[in-house]
Amino acid sequence: MNAVASPIVGLRDRVSGRQRVAAGLLGLVVLSFLLRYTAIHARYWIDEGLSVGIARHPLTHIPGLLREDGSPPLYYLLLGVWIRIIGDGEARTHALSLAFALLTVPLAVAAGRALFSERAGWFTAVMAGLIPFLSYYAQETRMYTLMALLSLATAASFALVYVAGRRRWLPAFVVSGAAMIYTHNWGLFMLAGTAIALVPLLSRRAVAWRDVLIGYGAIALLYLPWVPTVLYQAKHTGAPWSTPPTISDIPSALANLAGGAGPAVGILLVGGSGLAGYWTLRRGPSGPRTQQATVVLTLGLAVIAAIALAFTASQISPGWTLRYFSAMIGPLLLLAGGLLAQASTLGLVTVALLAGMWMHPETGAVNNKSNVHHVSVLLRGRVEPGDLVVSTHPEQVPVEHFYFPPGLRWASGMGWSRDTGIMDWRDALDRYRHARVRRTAGVFIRALKPGEQLVLVVPILRTASWVAPWTKLVKKRSKQWERALDHDPRLAREQAIPHLSHSRLPHGVRVVLYRRLAQR
Repeated sequence: MNAVASPIVGLRDRVSGRQRVAAGLLGLVVLSFLLRYTAIHARYWIDEGLSVGIARHPLTHIPGLLREDGSPPLYYLLLGVWIRIIGDGEARTHALSLAFALLTVPLAVAAGRALFSERAGWFTAVMAGLIPFLSYYAQETRMYTLMALLSLATAASFALVYVAGRRRWLPAFVVSGAAMIYTHNWGLFMLAGTAIALVPLLSRRAVAWRDVLIGYGAIALLYLPWVPTVLYQAKHTGAPWSTPPTISDIPSALANLAGGAGPAVGILLVGGSGLAGYWTLRRGPSGPRTQQATVVLTLGLAVIAAIALAFTASQISPGWTLRYFSAMIGPLLLLAGGLLAQASTLGLVTVALLAGMWMHPETGAVNNKSNVHHVSVLLRGRVEPGDLVVSTHPEQVPVEHFYFPPGLRWASGMGWSRDTGIMDWRDALDRYRHARVRRTAGVFIRALKPGEQLVLVVPILRTASWVAPWTKLVKKRSKQWERALDHDPRLAREQAIPHLSHSRLPHGVRVVLYRRLAQR
């Protein structure tokens, strides 16, 4: 009787255990959703206008179109399919980013359990479900939550294959790694960081060269069709709106990823005690725990190498901003989960404190990035089809076109807008420098019939720090455009459209209306 009952009891316990895991996971996903949907209807800002504008193009045109933008195509292709099925309103496109953010939670549980322990899996999942970085970008129509999901999948499969020796995960590493570098260019730094982290293992013959060549060779083969485009982008596009980072920008970025200096210091201190424990284990007899220690050290080296590569590259061609760290957040979450789990009770207390500090929705920050929608509402009834919109901040054109009344003509301070769905970054800084304000304004004014309006859209300059080459030029040109139009005898300045009262909107605009006078 006991011999029969024992397997039944064991099966019942396993089923009960799976039910508890499923219930806990569902509860965490629901909690993450409640934290990350509060600004689901937030209006688009500059970059989101670009996302939707690009995704609206025919899917087959998007890869070629991105020669002008400087980005890889995967996210835009996925968004293009999404908006054709779901639609392109704010809540609809934000839902895609929210879905990617929520998917990090079950993946974090599985990855943490596979690489470390049950506790590490739950610690990693709690952090993935609540961390403010993902709460913010879960409500933005950009690729950063997808990038976080792929970086988590890449880091986990990398460690499983090359540290834990589970070769069956090699296809997962190839697919997630290739998808990551097809989503954002900083994925190249993360992937290169993992390759650098393999050097100590290869030197000890702890990893087979064959597996390394197969994995990274397959990723390179999948990426090969995109190489001509990325080389063209590297030569002709870039991030002139950015400045080269300093050493102090590295800890600042990592602290911001953790939601502030307090959470970052807590993770660092308590995680440090966990690291000490792993280091001790690594020097002991071989076993599962020593393998976990190797995972920690290998992922840590990969992240350090990736950040160093990104920092160095940004000295040559500036392109450093917090949101790009979505490429590193996956391995950072795994490291934090594994280290805090090793810290035992102190780690549990730290995760509980982090959860408390992170349980604040990012609603206000997400809702107050731009006032373009508000200004577009004020324009209704004041502009007519055929009026000409001139934006002195050229990359604002796609989001302005999305919201402004239909039937308008479009241009920027650089000239006529050939495609209102994308910003052409190809040699943009030089092109804008050579665009003479009075000459370009004369072309636009001559294109207006008497009675038609020129709608000048300029950034609210006092709300930003405008120190990069591009933003300094935009600031200069905005003042020149308004001064030139104010003094042109062919135009009558009618009124300025008021803007939102928020004095610190990071990407606010204001509008001045000019009417073409009758020709004399």
